[in-house]
Amino acid sequence: MPTELEVGDHVSWNSEAGRVSGIVRKKVTAPTQFKGYTVRASEREPQYLIESDRTDHLAMHKGSALRKLRSPSPKAETATQRRSKAPMPPRSPRRGREAG
Repeated sequence: MPTELEVGDHVSWNSEAGRVSGIVRKKVTAPTQFKGYTVRASEREPQYLIESDRTDHLAMHKGSALRKLRSPSPKAETATQRRSKAPMPPRSPRRGREAG
């Protein structure tokens, strides 16, 4: 039986764009809807919600399609984490109003 994955595990999978990696965000053990499709997950054959390392794209995959990687370095962050830390650009003054 394959190794069970846990939330927070770093995994990779094959996509049409090549090998992709990400972090397991949720273990799904019951049938559910995801992006308009029925995911036929069960306790016996769970599926995993994964957030891509490079983008904030979410994907759902069977454990058999995933390869567990060594833990990412502490500096590794997902795109969502990087974006939440990014400073907001300065606001430009409103046009049409005179300083006064």
